[in-house]
Amino acid sequence: MNLVIVSHTPHYLNRSDISAYAPYVNEVNLWADAFDEMTILAPLAEGNDSGINLAYNHRSIRLLPISNLHFKSPKRFLTSLFRTPIILWSIFRAFKNADHIHLRCPGNIGLLGCLVQIFFPRTKKTAKYAGNWDPKAKRQPLSYRLQKWILANPWLTRNMQVMVYGDWPDQSPNIKPFFTATYSAFEARQPKIKKNWCAPWRMVFAGTLSEGKNPFYAVKLVQRMRSIGLEVCLDIFGEGIQREKISTFITEHELCAHIILHGNKPPETLKQAYKEAHFLVLPSQSEGWPKVVAEGMFWGAIPLTRAISCVPWMIGDGKRGLLLQDDLDKAVQHLSEWFERSIDLERMSQNGMEWSRGYTTDRFAEAIKKLMTK
Repeated sequence: MNLVIVSHTPHYLNRSDISAYAPYVNEVNLWADAFDEMTILAPLAEGNDSGINLAYNHRSIRLLPISNLHFKSPKRFLTSLFRTPIILWSIFRAFKNADHIHLRCPGNIGLLGCLVQIFFPRTKKTAKYAGNWDPKAKRQPLSYRLQKWILANPWLTRNMQVMVYGDWPDQSPNIKPFFTATYSAFEARQPKIKKNWCAPWRMVFAGTLSEGKNPFYAVKLVQRMRSIGLEVCLDIFGEGIQREKISTFITEHELCAHIILHGNKPPETLKQAYKEAHFLVLPSQSEGWPKVVAEGMFWGAIPLTRAISCVPWMIGDGKRGLLLQDDLDKAVQHLSEWFERSIDLERMSQNGMEWSRGYTTDRFAEAIKKLMTK
């Protein structure tokens, strides 16, 4: 039995090992457990950050490298246009030998997988749409909207279960509300954490330092709060193109002792940061199921996030977290008022832990098995 996966996630070769972003690999290992062989079509990248990447543990795995696609500049557009037929053919050939097809969406590679799967109506298939499935979402890329339309179309997409984040009304029968998880049932049974809800207030940002994740908002939020006398500090975990911009801002505003850029760190380091933090800040522009929100809540950190995708549901419409406003001054005022409500913050933290600890890797594995046997 051969599982064929199409993904835009960069993969790395190190002698006989094939590795990729650790949370992604941990999840795919669960999908692959029921198969004798696993074939992955994904971009091959150079280098390998062992701090955030992990090798697959499958006994029989094959990587078929395909080119990544970018359409944001004329040169890249022409190059990607030339590469697209080659990638389509590679995907088609792999699907001919598949007992089960698994697509990772959204993304340009995922879109090609969505197109090719149309020609394999009898092959069992699953797809994970890790972006914002909200039918009312605005300003989504054309490729994302096209993938959502194909995956939900019963005439084009057959014999496929599509996992999406959130339970949305008026969906086709193959669209299944789903979730993701980081921690085990064993960890969920550990004693709940109690924190001192008083200054100095500790915040954590974890994610790519990119415009989409909007870490600069978190930095400016802390700077504004400190400017009015609130004792707040921020630990930033992750790398990305905005690191230099953030670093410059920190230096110019003399915040080096209060905002720390840690870079990419292993999961255990991040777990400890959640345990010590009062708040998890995620001001993203777009999300599917933001894992860091659930991770932070698992260890008692209250999420400060935006009303995107299924996030309002995750935070219980204010019972487990707080929504950030676009206006920084209003956000600062709102948070400063909450700083005076230590009993309510403790209740919110406990609510978040209770909810998040219901979504474990054990439960996730069982949910995957049910999908695979349908």
